[in-house]
Amino acid sequence: MASQYSTKPAPIGVFDSGFGGLSILREIRKELPQYDYIFLGDNARAPYGNRSYQLVYEFTLQAVKHLFAQGCHLVILACNTASAKALRSIQQRDLQDLDPDRRVLGVIRPTVEEIGNLTRTRKVGLFGTPGTVQSLSYDIEIAKMHPDIKVFSHACPMWVPLVENRESDGPGADYFVKKDVDALMAQCNEIDSIILGCTHYPLLYDKIKKYAPANVNVIEQGPIVARSLKDYLKRHPDMEERCTKGGTCKYCTTEDASRFSPVASIFVNQTVEAHHVIL
Repeated sequence: MASQYSTKPAPIGVFDSGFGGLSILREIRKELPQYDYIFLGDNARAPYGNRSYQLVYEFTLQAVKHLFAQGCHLVILACNTASAKALRSIQQRDLQDLDPDRRVLGVIRPTVEEIGNLTRTRKVGLFGTPGTVQSLSYDIEIAKMHPDIKVFSHACPMWVPLVENRESDGPGADYFVKKDVDALMAQCNEIDSIILGCTHYPLLYDKIKKYAPANVNVIEQGPIVARSLKDYLKRHPDMEERCTKGGTCKYCTTEDASRFSPVASIFVNQTVEAHHVIL
């Protein structure tokens, strides 16, 4: 079936429900600075963490279609909730109709692949949004790849609002991070690695390390996803050739761009000038 989209080389698309995926994009651009990128944040409808499977799927599919329409041949779902609730359906059902030569990748599988090398006790903690935790996506993927690893999950509904309201350095963040770290470690004191299963959480990394036991690894997804993407492009030269290389990045949001840009700048450590789009 002929694609409805342009076949010309184009930027790599990176999607998130809000701001968190910018922490993934930042690490991808560090690892692969030569490529062009389009970041799309669905900030007008964020957060996705408490939304139903169907709604997350519908919103994510709209975003993927938008990035395909911008020419992207490869789209990264830099969002744990979208990866948990929408990725499989899009890969297995929608790509065949949209364009079987395009690809959509998520953040959960690369993280799960890496975790086996990082835990010694085979007891792993997971912090995530209620949606990611309830989906059991990490539990299922880890059980498939590392059946000897036991996962202990804890939902942190306050962490995303803290980050997005620029309170990640404030005393309120200390209160909630300590409370949630204590709650997770109370499930099992042998946990030696904690996955930050939401892309907002790296902005709370220092506080999580502060309240977690000293021997516990706190695992950020950005560097893992970046290395995984580099490996993917090496293994798929046909896709690599369809990704343009100009070192640029365009930022798009479904929210008012003037509200998005200052917060986005915090995540990527540089000035962001975003464009408003409608999905």
